[in-house]
Amino acid sequence: MLENYPFKTTPYEHQTKSLQRSLHRQEYAYFLEMGLGKSKVLLDNTAILFDEEKINALVVVTPKGNLRNWDKLEIPKHLPDHIKRNVLVWQPNHTKQWRQAYNKMVKEDSTGTLNILTVNVEAFSSKKGCVFVEEFLNTHDSLMAVDESTLIKNPKAQRTKNLLKLSTLPRYKRILTGFPVTKAPLDLFSQCAFLSPNLLGFSSYYAFRARYAVIKQRQLGRGRSFQEIVDFQRLDELQGALSDFSVRYTKDECLDLPDKVYMRREIELSPEQKEAYHTMKKEALMIVENNLFSTQSVLTQLMRLQQVVAGSLKDAGGNTVLLPNNRVKEVLGLLEEVQRKAVLFAVFRTDIEELERAIGEKFGPESVASFYGGTSGKDRQRILEDFQDTDHPLRFFVSNPHTGGRGLTLTAADTMIFYSNSYDLELRLQAEDRIHRIGQDNRCTYVDLVVPGTVDEKILDALRKKVKISNEVLGEVKEWML
Repeated sequence: MLENYPFKTTPYEHQTKSLQRSLHRQEYAYFLEMGLGKSKVLLDNTAILFDEEKINALVVVTPKGNLRNWDKLEIPKHLPDHIKRNVLVWQPNHTKQWRQAYNKMVKEDSTGTLNILTVNVEAFSSKKGCVFVEEFLNTHDSLMAVDESTLIKNPKAQRTKNLLKLSTLPRYKRILTGFPVTKAPLDLFSQCAFLSPNLLGFSSYYAFRARYAVIKQRQLGRGRSFQEIVDFQRLDELQGALSDFSVRYTKDECLDLPDKVYMRREIELSPEQKEAYHTMKKEALMIVENNLFSTQSVLTQLMRLQQVVAGSLKDAGGNTVLLPNNRVKEVLGLLEEVQRKAVLFAVFRTDIEELERAIGEKFGPESVASFYGGTSGKDRQRILEDFQDTDHPLRFFVSNPHTGGRGLTLTAADTMIFYSNSYDLELRLQAEDRIHRIGQDNRCTYVDLVVPGTVDEKILDALRKKVKISNEVLGEVKEWML
């Protein structure tokens, strides 16, 4: 059947195999590495099920930054032209026009039309989003998919709880992610529970944790104690359970893409940074020694240390103060060596703005653009188009992983500079693959700025450990930043 199907875009071999394995399954997971076209496989699966009259609707739950990509790029590019469709993008503040379009979908006969609702995952944190999606699911025979499903890995999060409640309503369910284990094997529980609570053999997260995590009771003194996960076990068993309802492909298996090359540039702290860093480090140690710490306080201290290393701090009044630093100077030197275009990622807004200012001064204002929370939707589309245009003077794309690290194609660049990193492995890998995907012909170079002996190194070490754990669960030997 697939040989004769009128695909809008011809599938690659790995996409055909993924589609064959999942086509009529009620629940399935597409664990295709970023850049391998998970969205296309989902839309081809949707199209065939629609043609067979098994479904008449598709609900895509996706990160907010990807919402418009489905409407503007993925659906027009991959859904076959013979399928008549209505596409509605979720809006938190419903206009009259939006409500009319929604009511048409749920209250009028739409035989012969595929109704598609795309909703950002954040909408499920409130009752409002859940009510609308529940009504949509109750009035359609749907396929419901969670794109970048690690966003529901936390079983305690309200959006996860709400999505799991709604997951009983669609006829078919899919989850999509290139890296299902970003912190620990326990990440898998909620993602798979969305498909079905029985797939992994545990209806309780705590029973699942007890099976696969090694837990020890730790004493804090003064009668306080907590449970700490110190290791994981039976990962071969977990890997076997996953293989029954998922498909996994990596780019090394599927594409003749150029190599990734990793480089490290060591930066020396300025005297002002050293003083601020050591002061904050002492404060953090005092908190630990006096048993005053909590998870939130530890994270706050780490973030403050990282800000100082990157070149800024907040004063007593809460105002951000720029510190003299060598980081921006190092970036400007690196960019002088770049022949094509480059993407730069920084964690903090202050750093994004400072990079845009410094690069603009050195290379000209048209050479650089920032892409973050303060960038309007209209400007974002223009920036993406200009950056991908090899003849356009825009050469340097500055963003943070949360905004620019998902769903974008930035293959006009073959160099990526990480001005700073977060502890989130998924965001790091997602960001890397903005330039390393179909359409890239050049070797991709990744440069990390690191101050030795600081939180910079701690973050990279933590990311490496997460990759090692993921390899054990997925049965891979992924080499990353070795």
